[in-house]
This record gives sequence, structure tokens and C-alpha cells, in this order.
Amino acid sequence: MLFNSYIFWLFFGLVFILYRFLKHRSQNWLLLFASYVFYAWWDVRFLSLVLIATAVSQLAAVGVGETDAPRRRKTLLKLILAYAGGALAMYLCYDLFAIRFVELLSSIGVTVTPRLDPIHHQPWVFRTAHAVVLLIAAVGIGVKDPTRRRKIVLTLAMIATLGILAAFKYYNFFDRQLVAFLNEIGVSASSDVIRVILPIGISFFTFKAISYIVDVYRGQIEPGRRLADVALYIAFFPQLLAGPIERAGRLMPQITQPRRRLTPDDFAQGPYLILMGLFMKMVVADNMSSVVNVIFNRDASTLSGFEVLLGVYAFTFQIYGDFAGYSFIARGVGKWLGFDLMVNFRNPYFATNPRDFWSRWHISLSTWLRDYLYIPLGGNRLGKLLTYRNLLITMLLGGLWHGAGWAFIAWGLLHGIILCIHRAISSKSKDAPAPPLWKRALALFVMFHLVCLTWLLFRADTLSQAGQMLVQLATNFHVTRFALFALGMILFFNVPMFLYEWWLERRDDLLALTKVHWAVRGLCYSYLVIMIWYFMPRVQHAFIYFQF
Repeated sequence: MLFNSYIFWLFFGLVFILYRFLKHRSQNWLLLFASYVFYAWWDVRFLSLVLIATAVSQLAAVGVGETDAPRRRKTLLKLILAYAGGALAMYLCYDLFAIRFVELLSSIGVTVTPRLDPIHHQPWVFRTAHAVVLLIAAVGIGVKDPTRRRKIVLTLAMIATLGILAAFKYYNFFDRQLVAFLNEIGVSASSDVIRVILPIGISFFTFKAISYIVDVYRGQIEPGRRLADVALYIAFFPQLLAGPIERAGRLMPQITQPRRRLTPDDFAQGPYLILMGLFMKMVVADNMSSVVNVIFNRDASTLSGFEVLLGVYAFTFQIYGDFAGYSFIARGVGKWLGFDLMVNFRNPYFATNPRDFWSRWHISLSTWLRDYLYIPLGGNRLGKLLTYRNLLITMLLGGLWHGAGWAFIAWGLLHGIILCIHRAISSKSKDAPAPPLWKRALALFVMFHLVCLTWLLFRADTLSQAGQMLVQLATNFHVTRFALFALGMILFFNVPMFLYEWWLERRDDLLALTKVHWAVRGLCYSYLVIMIWYFMPRVQHAFIYFQF
């Protein structure tokens, strides 16, 4: 179910109408049910992964955060019984209803290819996950020493959450690399015939689960008192598939406390965020994809340098429109439900240095990596060399988070190197005068093109393709007819957005448009609607970050 589909807005309209007539606790149950339907719409088999993440999160949170021993044991026992019953019901219901439904359709002449349920799709992953869940409960109930119990539970929870993520996201990659290595050294080997499907949004809800467990372990928040509230935190549908990656300390209070009444600002900001998000996705990103796909699907040796440059520019705007568009829509939907989701993008292509860029781009991920990886590694407290090491490790793992491939690893490593160089040469003085306008403009130009260079690695299918495209960019720079067409597309669809963001940057207010005169706002909204109506693609395009 995509934000840019009619079915989603029918779904949300129904949820919103029912939601307005319910009280707080009933609203939460409705949102939880809607979130599970929203995820199951893609593939009901992998809803079990969301449920496992929820169970691990709450079991671990109680295990590390509940100091009252009798209440901890009682709560863990209830949770593990609920988990066992839910897992059993999940598999029985799948067999009784989903497979029987396929058989019913077949009996009336409708051919449907049945899908295997998760236990048959990747049995060792699910069986191992169930075993670790039981171990977490057993340690939480049986180990009396609080320090030992907390460490063991945290370790088991990290094994469960990161293990499932690794099994589904990186199995295929490491299987191919191992086979290639063995064949290279003379050991005959063939790749496993199993190809693991990557569940949509797994990286996002896994990171939410980890942050909840670690924050409870650190004593920053208390474990949730209701399993349903934690389940809604993990699965809240506006941000389930592609973020923002909200922290429990920010989102859980909005779930557990009665919803505030919608204000005029909510009604003004909601439509703006949704319209702007749809424009960025359906007009900017999807139209740029036609240029990007033509260039990156061609043999790199047949491209001119100008075509490579325009392909990189097009992808630079495509990924921004695609990902920021999702975050805008998620925030707008959240506004109408009474939730305030975090800002995930702040005009990132107006950054003037690498640190500034990462304070503007995918803010929920960059701050997550800072708080749960960079700072625990030592941050900048251990001297220059170890600071550079920590930056490189953090960005390299950030690249690996995006995808299982050498190009993603190289993308993260290059960003780490850029951050290290900037840290080494930048001024440490906080009282340094602001640079003149021409220097800021030059810094913006240089930083934008450094980011474009990294996006080439991100989009290329292989490092070899990226290398060949760089060679063409440097040695074969001539104008072609397709390049002129691509240039026209980039200017037509992106210059208005660039000028608008420049205005927002000058106002230093991301919601400035909602505060101008109603006539000006109406003209801008009309422009967005007209562009969406006339230039939306004939075929729906999934959001790029769904694959991460």
C-alpha cells in the first residue's frame, strides 16, 4: 500500500473517520489494527517479523528496566504466554485462512500463485528468533543479579533484532561473496539456491526496536506499561516503512497520553505536508526516474560525460524527492491523527559542509547512528585518530544499513572520508566571523557536487559501473540529443523546488508557506495540484527507501 496510491487514501479516509469517533484507548487499538493491515497489504507473511520485533522489545525492556522482581517476573510470564499464543495463532490462521482462500479462488477458476508461509520460507531464522525470545524471558525471570541480568538480556535482544535484520538483508550478499572467494582459491562451490526476500521496512522498525531497548537500559525512559502501546510504537503505519525513525522517548508519550485536539495549525500544516510530499514524489522523483533509468541501464562505455553528469544530477533530485516526499506525507498524516513526527529533512542541498549536510539529510538516521554507534565507540573523546576511526566505522555501517553491496559500503566509506577531511581542516573557533556571501555560495556549490559524487556510487549497480561512468565523465564530455532532453527535464521539474527551498532557507522556517496570506497559499497549492495531476506517472513507482 503506497502513499501515492488511491487505495491508501481510501484506507486512511476510513481510518480517520472511525478514529474521530473513538476515545483514546480505542484510538490506539484502531491504529494498531490499521498498522498491521497496512504492512500485511504488502505481504502478510512478514507481519510476523513486526510481531517478533515487538515481543523482543517489550521482553527486553522489562528485563532490563523493571526493578521490582515480582512484577518483572509476572509481566514477563504474561508476555511470553501472549507471544507463544500469538505465534501459534499466526501460523494456524495463515494456514486456515490464507491458503484456504487461495484454494477457494482456484475452485472458481481464479488462478493465484500461493506463497509459502514464513516458517517454510526461512525456517532457521524464525526458529532461532523464537528460541532467543524464550531465552530473554527465562533470563529476565530467573537471573537475580540485576547487573548480570541486564547485560545478558541486552545482549540477547541485540542478537535477536540484528540477527533477523542480517539474515534477511545480508544473507544473499554474503552467500555470493563466500562462493566467489572459495572458487577464487580453488575450492569448488555453488551458491545456495535459496534467495531470501527482503521484508519491506525491516531496517526502520528494527532500529526503532533497538533504540527503545537501549534507552530503557540507559535509564532514559521507563519500559512501556502496555504491550499494545509498544506494539503501536513499533508498527505506527505512517512511518513504518521508511521512517522517520522515531525514538520511544518522543513518540511513546504521544501514544500513551490522550490525543490533543486538532488545532488550526494541524489542519493548515497537514494538507501542506501531504501535498508537498506528493509533489516531491510523483512530480519530481518519478519524472527524474525516467532520466536516471535510461542512463544507468545503458552500457557505461556508450555514455557521454555530459549524460553521466545529468544522470547523477537527476538521481540527486530523484532520491531527495522520493525520500523527503515520504517523510513529508508521513508527517502530514501524523498531524491529522494528532501526532507530531520529527522533521527528517531540512533543505539538505543547501548544506555548506559535510557536517551541515548530515544535520539536514535523513536526520532520524544520522542522529540514531550518532547516539547508538558513534558516541558508544568513543565519539571525539579519545583523540584525533580514534575520532577519525569512529567516523569511518559509523559511516561505513551507515552505508551497509542502506543495502548489501560493495557500492553501498563504498558510499558510506566515502562519506566517512569526507567527514574526516572536513574535521581535520575546519576551524575549531566558535567565534569565527561568518564568511562572506561568495564563500558561502562556493562552499554550497562544492558540497552539492561532493554529494552528487557519492550518489553516483549509491545508484550504480556495481563499483565497476561507477568507475566506468567516472571515466566517461572525465574523458568523453560532449553534448548529445538525449542530454539536452534530460537537461530540460531536470530544469523544468527541479528549478521551482530549488527556488522555493531557497526562500524557505532565507525565512529559516520549513512551514513558512502555511503562514503567508491565504491567496498566496492558495496559488501555491493550486500549482502543486496541477503539476501532480498532469505530470504524475502512468505507473505507480514504489518509494526507493522501501528496499532499505
